[in-house]
Amino acid sequence: MAQVRLANLSKRFGQTEAVKSVDLEVRDHEFLVLVGPSGCGKTTILRMIAGLEEPTTGDIHIGDRRVNELSPKDRDIAMVFQNYALYPHMSVYDNMAFSLRLSKMPRAEIDERVHEAARMLGIDELLDRRPGQLSGGQRQRVAVGRAVVREPAVFLMDEPLSNLDAKLRIQTRAELIKLHRRLGITTVYVTHDQVEAMTMGDRIVVMRHGVIQQCDTPQQIFDHPANRFVAGFIGSPPMNFIEAMLIEGADGLVVEAEPLRLRLPDEMADDEAVRARAGGPVTFGVRPTDIHDATLPGPVTPDEGNTVDTMVDVVEPMGAESMVYLRAGEHSLVASLDSATCAAEGETLKVALNLSKCHLFDAKTEETIV
Repeated sequence: MAQVRLANLSKRFGQTEAVKSVDLEVRDHEFLVLVGPSGCGKTTILRMIAGLEEPTTGDIHIGDRRVNELSPKDRDIAMVFQNYALYPHMSVYDNMAFSLRLSKMPRAEIDERVHEAARMLGIDELLDRRPGQLSGGQRQRVAVGRAVVREPAVFLMDEPLSNLDAKLRIQTRAELIKLHRRLGITTVYVTHDQVEAMTMGDRIVVMRHGVIQQCDTPQQIFDHPANRFVAGFIGSPPMNFIEAMLIEGADGLVVEAEPLRLRLPDEMADDEAVRARAGGPVTFGVRPTDIHDATLPGPVTPDEGNTVDTMVDVVEPMGAESMVYLRAGEHSLVASLDSATCAAEGETLKVALNLSKCHLFDAKTEETIV
């Protein structure tokens, strides 16, 4: 196994800088997820680690070796692609054994590795079939198996689940997590799906415009986003944002955005960074799960400082919860409410906000204040 270190890594395509001075360490045995919108540079980073793209500047280390000048086959990595990249004329067995045969491995060892990987992935009954005879999920397992048999130092996975339907994606996601825990191979995984990132990664790297916005554990990024972009990208449904003024009221610091008037909890109001912005504009953020129907028992005791009268636009029943789209004056909110909510389209609803979990962002820089 091996760690991966990127130092001042950049990549230009003509005048476009796809990756900008990235410094990153992937720890030994870690499952690290690169996540971000299309064009953020995550796949370019993966391809540079693999040796499929040459860095414009910077160094790539795998283990104790600088690998910038090494070809992909000499980097001790295995890559799983979005489109499976299987040989259609070969059987599953031959697809998995192909790279081992190229390396002149003894036939008995090839056979042992292929059958072991096939058993691990639940495809041992498919070894005689060709890719065209397999479902999408089975083909993806074969692609993973082909990487597993090589026993590389590092796995590189480029959106390997994006071609699967929703149910199969969830199932295969769980299989990949179990496989990583069993093998412990250092893995760099690229996805645009923040749910995949949250459920799979030991750590997540959130990227935007070729720059790392934040690198931390999933829960830390969810609870303490570094800026407004991260806060809005991580979490489903996304965080609600409201442009507001932070003012000094008779009973403490208040976030005001007519008709909202929300009193900040004392522990937040006492923060020096928050007090320094009193009297100025801020961006107020609250997650849909922290908005509650004030008429129902819940984690928040409604009072004048945390409730808002809203108009219900749309109610989407989801079983255990209802996704409710609300308006408060000119402001739109999405709330994830208990299915027992009395919310009805076209009617008013008083909601209570859990302000101990709200966020404030600088209105200009969009960096997190608290």
